[in-house]
Amino acid sequence: MMFHWPISVYYEDTDAGGVVYHSNYLNFFERARTEWLKALGVSQTALLADDTAFVVKRAELDFRKAARFEQNLIVETLIVETKVIELKKASLIFHQRLVDKQGDCYCEGTVLVVCVALSRMRPRAIPLNIVQEFDSAS
Repeated sequence: MMFHWPISVYYEDTDAGGVVYHSNYLNFFERARTEWLKALGVSQTALLADDTAFVVKRAELDFRKAARFEQNLIVETLIVETKVIELKKASLIFHQRLVDKQGDCYCEGTVLVVCVALSRMRPRAIPLNIVQEFDSAS
């Protein structure tokens, strides 16, 4: 299953030329993953109370086309597409793309996210209810 989340490009997301600053694509991708968890009914507050968190271990991005300030407000909507491509006991690999309505890709990447026991910052098994949600979503 592919999860779609619309992104607004604000002035603060851009450099002096009005182009989205490269590190902000990671922020866009993070927001989409967070919103997907919320859509699945997963509370990150409850996870934190249970000493559980998801942390990014690796991210690889391929910048294809410059996204610009207010672009989504003028002509088109930008969408982050998110898909789990690998689910293991304590980690997930996501494939994510920022695309417009025409399907043009601005940035895409893979992000390895690890489930950790927050107090020790050591890997732990992804909670079963989350595994089941991702399994049923795919």
